[in-house]
Amino acid sequence: MQKYVFFLTFFILFLTPQFDSTTEAAVPQQNYNNKLTEYLRTNPKLKGSISAVSIRSASTGQLLYSYNGETRLTPASNMKLFTAAAALELLGPQYRFDTEIWTDGAVKWNGLVGNLYLKGKGDPTLLSKDFDQLAKRLKSKGIHYVCGDLVGDDTWYDDVRYSIDLPWSDEAEYYGAQISALTVAPDEDYDAGTIRIDITPAKKENEPPIIKVLPKLDLFKVHNLATTVSNSEKNSLKISREHGTNELIVEGEISIETETLKEWVSVWDTSNYALSLFEKSLKDNGIKLIGKTGIGSVPIKSELLTKHSSIKLSELMVPFMKLSNNTHAEVLIKEMGKVKGNEGSWSAGIQADIEVLEKLGVPVQKMVIRDGSGVSHMNLVEADIITKLLYNIQAAKWFGDFYHSLPVSGVNDKLVGGTLAKRFTNGVLKGNINAKTGSLTNVSSLSGYTKDKYGDNIIFSILLNHLKENQNGKQIEVDILKLVTNDEL
Repeated sequence: MQKYVFFLTFFILFLTPQFDSTTEAAVPQQNYNNKLTEYLRTNPKLKGSISAVSIRSASTGQLLYSYNGETRLTPASNMKLFTAAAALELLGPQYRFDTEIWTDGAVKWNGLVGNLYLKGKGDPTLLSKDFDQLAKRLKSKGIHYVCGDLVGDDTWYDDVRYSIDLPWSDEAEYYGAQISALTVAPDEDYDAGTIRIDITPAKKENEPPIIKVLPKLDLFKVHNLATTVSNSEKNSLKISREHGTNELIVEGEISIETETLKEWVSVWDTSNYALSLFEKSLKDNGIKLIGKTGIGSVPIKSELLTKHSSIKLSELMVPFMKLSNNTHAEVLIKEMGKVKGNEGSWSAGIQADIEVLEKLGVPVQKMVIRDGSGVSHMNLVEADIITKLLYNIQAAKWFGDFYHSLPVSGVNDKLVGGTLAKRFTNGVLKGNINAKTGSLTNVSSLSGYTKDKYGDNIIFSILLNHLKENQNGKQIEVDILKLVTNDEL
């Protein structure tokens, strides 16, 4: 009987797999003492949640620490790490998006006799000033009027505007903008498919604030229901957009001494938005349109008049990753599908994404990929896979562009610090973390590069799911990296 109890105890203690056990090869624990494991097991803010931490040597790829490292969790915007790597590998750092102007007519008698076509090819950095430049080029070709229609062509991608799991409540948010091959951004943050709303308090209390929409178009109608209040009262502004329209409702209160507030709202029908802006540029530059405007496609027998090319992909990586731009991610997914399979759709793009990631040594068969941005709660990835990706791509020719695109801790410049600009602002962690953040309801993540307490370069991934409070996740990430880098909280 005693022998039976001994073997049963041996089996339970040593043979039963533990949920947070080390998973990949032999993991030396001496570099990361039991403080980190104890913290993850006993922190009351993690009770009822699932956390995973993976740490690798940046020089050898050896897994140094793994806590639930093979547990699939929702990565939030850490999914962008995979999208960025695949896009740089498939498209290349020099890749540019073109916007083209075509005609099925001819230039004669100081005008264009025929239709004018604006063909979008996915450029998420297109601005209204770029339309002005295109209009000026047409004017220089002797075109003072268009005796025909103005047609917007968005057929480079399919007509599915939202990724499969985007919540309806995100539809009007800037990060939930429609994905179209023909789109435009209001400013150089490049939030394509959005408009910017500037709200300035009135000079007197109880009066409505002054609201400006950029770019200025008759396409948008603003219902100003807001009120200017005394400085002792807090701002409580709310901006919404009626579903299926470009009618905006601004309500709530703004304190009289508040500086101008800037908010971004997604547009309904981004293709028509871009086309309307181009029509305005034609008019502003003295080109008269005689026909109508509408959405269609460029005929086979047409002539290319001019085009605009975007910034290089290596440059686009900065606002994409630093500012965690969802639209850029989904555009890149569709663009990869178009380039690799001649189909600008999420299904073709994700398939292209998967094939490229496999070549980069990522075990994608263990992942669930539903989009490129990480907005889906159904995306699943292991922390050990994230650190494996970040180790493998160090050998890529484009790695410098990738690394440069990551937010830098505590640097108060949005195109350097990005989403980490106001985090890790003190101590050894300031300026020493290059990493991608991630946030969804009940999810927080952070993965990237830093140095451990021994001065060795390491790669880390922290995935926190089922949190009660999201802000708890941010503090937990700070605590974890403090333990890793200087063994203190």
